Amino acid sequence: MALSLHGLRTVIYPSPDLDAAKAWWTTLLGLEPYFDEPFYVGYSVAGYELGLLPDGAPEDGALTYWGVDDVTEAVRAAVASGATEHTPASEVGDGIVTATVRTPQGAVLGLIFNPHFGAG
Repeated sequence: MALSLHGLRTVIYPSPDLDAAKAWWTTLLGLEPYFDEPFYVGYSVAGYELGLLPDGAPEDGALTYWGVDDVTEAVRAAVASGATEHTPASEVGDGIVTATVRTPQGAVLGLIFNPHFGAG
């Protein structure tokens, strides 16, 4: 089964020191985050999501999420093609569903359904 990707949606940077990362990105971008909680900080940049995740694994690098219609089905397609589940599909709030798989080459592929996405 082929996987239909709708384009890039979100990049999340692991940020163990969330306060320092938030200060740096806020200065660099010249804007405040639109979402600011101890578990996640999000910026809207040109219609895309730039996120900071305090419990993200720095060794995995930045996580790039591709838009899909159905995250669970996208994970199934990726696993059927040789990937392994990295983080299971879960609703992270406001109807947004994410998951990650590890490709056969070891990279982490993010999959996201965001009903609010609208590139600007």
